[in-house]
Amino acid sequence: MSNIAIVYYSQGGATAMIAHSVAQGVNDAGAHAQLLSIEPHQLVDGQWHDEAMLARLAAADAIIFGAPAYQGGIAAPFKAFADATTGMWRARSWRNKVAGGFSFSCRSAEDKRHTLDYFAALAAQQGMVWADAETSDIAPGAPARQRHPGDFPAAIVSGMEVDAAYALDPADVIAGKQYGRNVAALVARLAGEVLESPAVLARRALEAAERRL
Repeated sequence: MSNIAIVYYSQGGATAMIAHSVAQGVNDAGAHAQLLSIEPHQLVDGQWHDEAMLARLAAADAIIFGAPAYQGGIAAPFKAFADATTGMWRARSWRNKVAGGFSFSCRSAEDKRHTLDYFAALAAQQGMVWADAETSDIAPGAPARQRHPGDFPAAIVSGMEVDAAYALDPADVIAGKQYGRNVAALVARLAGEVLESPAVLARRALEAAERRL
């Protein structure tokens, strides 16, 4: 079973909600998702420290990055985390892992695009394989707004409240689940695995339980 880490920073809750939806999609696909939140206590004198989290990321088969977009770019706590991964680059600990990303902001386009581009650049620096989204992921009945490959999950809302859970578009939660499934499927294909559907996995678990009776 593939192990997919979702490392994210969330200030108001929306990015965390998307992270959980991505994790659900990963788990639905038959892989294992682990959520790793970047927290204030990990920042000391402007530098990020958490060796245990880095060890868990090094052991993962894929890493999905998540952060809100602030003032046209990546949120500072996530940037501090990324700066602390230099040791991963030197050790090539993330090389050939699958990478992906998602972002949230109130503005309609470019600030999220820059954040997603930052994730892709970080993945390239680390020698990772980027997993882009697909336009076919848009859920039926989702709001008719233009999305492009790699643009989502990225919420578009009005107002000035950034990363607020109540402002999150339900369509982006659905897109997050689909993105998680897509990443899990890509990891499985690269590993030569065959993912089972959730229904098949549930049936096998029931059969195993019955055999133990």
